Amino acid sequence: MTILIVEDEPKTARLLRELILDAGPGSEVVGICDSIQGAVRWLEESPAPPGLIFMDIHLADGISFDIFTRTLVRSPVVFCTAYEDYTLQAFRAGGIAYILKPFREEDIAGVFARIEQIRHIDIPGALSATFLIRNRDKMYPVAARDIALVALENEVTYLYTFDQAKHPLFKGMEEMEAVLDPAAFFRINRQMIVGREAIREIEPLSNRKVRVHTRVHPAEEAVVSRLKVTDFLHWVERPVNPGA
Repeated sequence: MTILIVEDEPKTARLLRELILDAGPGSEVVGICDSIQGAVRWLEESPAPPGLIFMDIHLADGISFDIFTRTLVRSPVVFCTAYEDYTLQAFRAGGIAYILKPFREEDIAGVFARIEQIRHIDIPGALSATFLIRNRDKMYPVAARDIALVALENEVTYLYTFDQAKHPLFKGMEEMEAVLDPAAFFRINRQMIVGREAIREIEPLSNRKVRVHTRVHPAEEAVVSRLKVTDFLHWVERPVNPGA
């Protein structure tokens, strides 16, 4: 994997380069830029985008988010900073991880481990088909195929994953419904979107609703609203790849 480093502190850039080469066997650092202007020029003049960018947020000539408004960034980005205040902007810019300085070996190794997982997802645009979640002082992507359901609880949107973890999201339910594959996910009511692979069994209720028993355990029961029951049952029976 080719790597571009955007970092204006030479000592930090050298340390990051060493950690990257140690954590990512076969990785090649193809450039180190120390400014917004330099990064924009490198990205525009390079014959191919790097496989991954490690990008500081505070640079000598401004905030690195300006790079995204000046040129097309086609590579996944790991944001590296001493500040916790930019997680939402990093998420909106399409960052796949958010690492706080000072760097640790396990932070960089964790990025490469996650990248390797994502690269094995057999769907178009796999790197972009992810959702950022925050874990302590870092941010990590969760692939859509790992999501069991999405639930709105106390006005906060949460991802429930098949490993029985629960993660808060920066996205609302409407946004999640719009970006998730409708062949794989169904919004059963205002508060919940259920993944097809998460369904264990469906239980009819007396009020013409149905209860969905899932492979994870959300805070609220997964009950399909009455007006959606027919569509939901048809969706469950529908082939994932019609005509395949």
